[in-house]
Amino acid sequence: MSSFTIYPAIDIRGGRCVRLIQGDYNQETVYNDDPVAVAKGFVEQGAQFVHLVDLDGAKAGHPVNHELIGRIASSVQVPVQLGGGLRTLADVEQLIGLGVSRLIIGTAAIEDRAFTEAVLGTYGDRVAIGIDARNGYVATRGWLETSEVKAEELAKELAAKGAETFIFTDISRDGMMQGPNIEAIASIAKASGQGVIASGGVTVLDDLIRLAERQSEGISGAIVGKAIYTGKIDLQEALLKVR
Repeated sequence: MSSFTIYPAIDIRGGRCVRLIQGDYNQETVYNDDPVAVAKGFVEQGAQFVHLVDLDGAKAGHPVNHELIGRIASSVQVPVQLGGGLRTLADVEQLIGLGVSRLIIGTAAIEDRAFTEAVLGTYGDRVAIGIDARNGYVATRGWLETSEVKAEELAKELAAKGAETFIFTDISRDGMMQGPNIEAIASIAKASGQGVIASGGVTVLDDLIRLAERQSEGISGAIVGKAIYTGKIDLQEALLKVR
C-alpha cells in the first residue's frame, strides 16, 4: 500500500495566501503575501505534494490566478494539485500546460456531467473529484449552494466513470479546528471503492494519525491548512510521524 499523503494547502485570493472560515469570503485571514515562498517552505519541510485552491476562480467560475499557479508549479519539485473554478476543457488543458499535476473538479461534477466525464475520459488519473458536503448533500459554487445530490451517490457514479481519487470536505468542520469527520470520509471511500483524501477539520497531529490508521478503508491522505498556519500542527513532525 502506498503511504498516507499529507497535502499542505495554499488557498489563493487576490494573489495572497489566505484561509476562509467555512468558505465564507467575508471571514478571511491573510497568512502570507507570497504563496510561492509558502509552497517552497512546505517542500523544504518534506512535503511530497502541494494542494492549491484558486478561491477567486471558485467564485468566478473559471480559473483566475493562472500566472501565480504556474509560478508555484514550476518553483517546487513535487506535484501540485489545484481546485477552483474548473468548468471547461480549455481550462483543464491550460492548467496542465502550466505544470499542475492533478486537477480538482468540484461544482462541475454536479452541474456539468458531460464535461466531467470528458475530463475523466481524457485525464482520469490526473483528476480528483472534490466532494464538499453539507449534512450529507453536495454543496457547489464555493459552498454558496447546496444540491439535492447525496455525497455517496455522486462518488459511486463518478467512480464508475473513471474517477480514481476523491477529496471529501465536511463543510461544518472546515476551518473550525474541530477534527475531521472520519466516518463520513470512510463511507465515501466505501461507496466509491477508490481513494479519498480528507479535507476540512484536521486540527492536531492525532487527527492525521487517526486518518492514516484507516488507510486500509481507502482514506489515502489529508489536506491540512489552518492548523499548519496557526502552528497547531508542525508539518515536518507530521510528515515524519504519519505514514
